Amino acid sequence: MMLLNARSKILFLCVTAVLISACQTGSDEIIEDSTAIDGVEQSQLEGSEVSTDTSGTAADLTVLEDGSDNSAIAFDDEAQSKADSPQVMLDKADSDIANRVIYFQYDSAKISEDSLSTIEAHGNFIASNKNVSARLEGHSDERGSREYNIALGDRRAQSVRRVLLFQGASSDQLETISYGEERPVMTSHTDDSWSKNRRVELVYEVN
Repeated sequence: MMLLNARSKILFLCVTAVLISACQTGSDEIIEDSTAIDGVEQSQLEGSEVSTDTSGTAADLTVLEDGSDNSAIAFDDEAQSKADSPQVMLDKADSDIANRVIYFQYDSAKISEDSLSTIEAHGNFIASNKNVSARLEGHSDERGSREYNIALGDRRAQSVRRVLLFQGASSDQLETISYGEERPVMTSHTDDSWSKNRRVELVYEVN
């Protein structure tokens, strides 16, 4: 009977030892697994925060850059539009269309080579600006009859008109009129004065 009790105690102690060892091992594994999971979650969280911050910063920079660029482009376009407006071009003292007087030889409506490039520049300008119109005023010097000089002034205005039309100006943009000898710019009875009076003047209007 005592032998059986001794064996029972020994068996009980062995089972107890095994159970205790098993519980400790399981506890360690659970702790290790928990630590590993926490580490992964922390890493993902940190990675997520970095990614969100970077994305947000990039987006903000993109918006700022796009806004700045669009604003600058719009401003440049507006400034360029104003700089290229017909009235600004007409007011420029050094532009190709600053000279608006075409001179002629005595008793002639033929356009000289020197004047041709000037008229062509005016033709290109008028063709490029449909809201611009020009009145071509023909003049002559005082020599000859009034009727003859009116006709001569008209022929000179028509000569200029033909070149303007050839450059692309519309007939609706052009008007011709002849004043003959009635509006001289110089009143002296000299060759120099007469040469300044034989002319066609381009008078512009921006509609």
